[in-house]
Amino acid sequence: MNELLQLIKQRISTNKFDTTRTISRGEIEDLISYATQAPSSFNIQHWRFIAVTKPEDKLRLKSLAYHQQKVEDAPVVMIVLGDLRGYEKLGEILEPSIEAGILDEKTASSWVNSANKYYSNNERFARDEAIRSASLAAMLLMVAAQARGYMTGPMIGFDPEGVRREFEISDRYVPVMLVTIGYPAPGNWPRKPRLNVDQVLAFDRGREF
Repeated sequence: MNELLQLIKQRISTNKFDTTRTISRGEIEDLISYATQAPSSFNIQHWRFIAVTKPEDKLRLKSLAYHQQKVEDAPVVMIVLGDLRGYEKLGEILEPSIEAGILDEKTASSWVNSANKYYSNNERFARDEAIRSASLAAMLLMVAAQARGYMTGPMIGFDPEGVRREFEISDRYVPVMLVTIGYPAPGNWPRKPRLNVDQVLAFDRGREF
């Protein structure tokens, strides 16, 4: 089996991290370079990240995450954000695709117009899209971290408004999740069993799963 596929089936949500080992700024940047390869609507790339690494900042974040110890113990905790107004930057985002000959100017302009129509007057749709895209990027971040020998733990147990306030995050971004990243310590649960394919898959029509 391909090594990447093996890693996917070995991944666990890690709760206990080795507090003696760190992750460099360069390694964090490298992981984010893989996370940004995720797909997004119109290639808006709604994801943004705040890497929390300083002990005092992790303690502040821990207090907003119901005092979960892993927030303090992990070398880095990523605050994953979704840009609610990402479509506003789409023209600029598409310029490299035009320069590379991937898109012509007419197609790019139609994408910009369509994105503005879909998202500018539909706050719920824009929020859903920001969360979808940021979640896809977060999953790639976790897979990339696993491939680099780290372990991760996605978290929704935190106060998003408190995080926004404490870390000076603009209202244009929605805090989607936290992702702890580091080296595992003893005491983590083994991988929990998943539902079988026939319990989650249907062909051509919906059914009662």
